[in-house]
Amino acid sequence: MQPTVETLEGLERQVDLVVSLDDIEKEVKTQLQRVARTAKVQGFRPGKAPLSVIERSHGPSVRYDVLNQKVGQAFDEAVKAAGLRVAGVPSMEPKEGAAEGTVAFVAKFEVFPEITLPDFSSIEATRVTTEVGDEQVESTLDILRQQRANYEKVDRAAQDNDRVTVDFVGKIDGVEFEGGKAEAFPFILGQGRMLPEFEAAAKGLKAGEEKTFPLSFPEDYQGKEVAGKTAEFTIVMKEVAEPVLPEVNGEFAKSLGQADGDVAKLKEEILKNIQREAKARALARTKSNVFDALVKVSTFDVPKALITDEVNSRIAQTREELKARGMPNADTFEIPSAAFEAEADRRVRLGLLLNEVVEKENLRPTMDQVRARIEEFAQNYEKPEEVVAYYLSNKQSRADMENLVLEDNLVDFVLSKAKVTDSKVDFKEIMGQV
Repeated sequence: MQPTVETLEGLERQVDLVVSLDDIEKEVKTQLQRVARTAKVQGFRPGKAPLSVIERSHGPSVRYDVLNQKVGQAFDEAVKAAGLRVAGVPSMEPKEGAAEGTVAFVAKFEVFPEITLPDFSSIEATRVTTEVGDEQVESTLDILRQQRANYEKVDRAAQDNDRVTVDFVGKIDGVEFEGGKAEAFPFILGQGRMLPEFEAAAKGLKAGEEKTFPLSFPEDYQGKEVAGKTAEFTIVMKEVAEPVLPEVNGEFAKSLGQADGDVAKLKEEILKNIQREAKARALARTKSNVFDALVKVSTFDVPKALITDEVNSRIAQTREELKARGMPNADTFEIPSAAFEAEADRRVRLGLLLNEVVEKENLRPTMDQVRARIEEFAQNYEKPEEVVAYYLSNKQSRADMENLVLEDNLVDFVLSKAKVTDSKVDFKEIMGQV
């Protein structure tokens, strides 16, 4: 007789499991005999130790493993008979009052929700577009020129885009603090590398001039010892140098990899590159908008176990990032799980819904779609054919590209059904140049 699965609350379920002690002992004996054939026990030749000796040395661990195996089998049979899909790992607790010759456990677990697809025609989604043409090519050329600028010393007040070199010292309550002092420190004004008050103080100074000013560190400043505090800084301008941009000519084209030094061809290549990049960024924003819209209309319960797994994964990832930045106590640093719970709920909810849409609407990518996406991606590299060959031959890389195509198919499907609003975003804004 199969045990009855009880519904507790939401997706939580419970089932009582009973295992025969005779069955456990039979399996223990079988496994101990198997161990005895090769066991090395002091005082006996390999495989010749009596079973009673093997029982003393290996019995407890074998019995523990067999018990877990038998209980696991009973659990699997119970949920299979009930037609349930288990989400996460069940918790097992011994149960009092088991019948003679048996052991009993209570298994508590969660199941995957039954998902009803939303009415896609009622969903409101935003599709992002951007314009790319000659104006955007010239704007990109200007950025490339600025990145390759030479700086010449000038005798005037510092302004945006100048490279300034300063000495500075900061004090809190009259005491210098670590990291608050430097000599001959260079940075480009207007790029946001320094805090706004610091840049504002440097702007307008000529070489040899000095300025003292207050600076309030943000509450979330990376230097925890000064975060939220106000310091008094003194800066001395050592040098002001203005940018001298290279001309757009054959030499400039060659420096950017255009072998013939042909400016017209360089511009064509830039146009193709920024079209690909802008398209990818617009698609990413559209995808995010569509996924946000889907989350809003998803009303099913989400297994807590899956959310916990996702939170733990994010915490582990954060620790690895902290290690990569050189944080010495990354393994023990307290990272509150609450910081990831909302995003974890979103990711799990979205994953469950998207899987359901893929299966019911048959949206799995074809090999032709995957190859086309790989070929498009490969255009970002000097030797596209080698990139294509690598992705087609590498199972993991190909799978990553298949997932991207799968997401594209989902987005296209939802947009074909939903109420879509087109949003034209400025090129500089979508490229992160603002």
